[in-house]
Amino acid sequence: MHSMGWLSRLLFVLLYLEVGFALLVVPWSMFWDRNYFAQTLPAVGSIITNDFVRGAVSGLGLVNIGVGISELVAMLLARHHESEVTTLRTSAYED
Repeated sequence: MHSMGWLSRLLFVLLYLEVGFALLVVPWSMFWDRNYFAQTLPAVGSIITNDFVRGAVSGLGLVNIGVGISELVAMLLARHHESEVTTLRTSAYED
């Protein structure tokens, strides 16, 4: 059961990083300018092609990347802490 918790946390980290990088890059690509809503609704097109809106979406991408990295660090530190506790317990039994 413990390995499933570790695996699910790792999958969430990968999801945060993937969404973050997509939100960081896509607003500045041609895909953003040529999407269905921008072409169908001119008002929406003028809003989403605004540099401030693109920057806000990229900012959300940076937040996602930051959350993913902090979760990864917390996961690795918890794993490192568990191995130290296990080592201490086994050495206490040996004495």
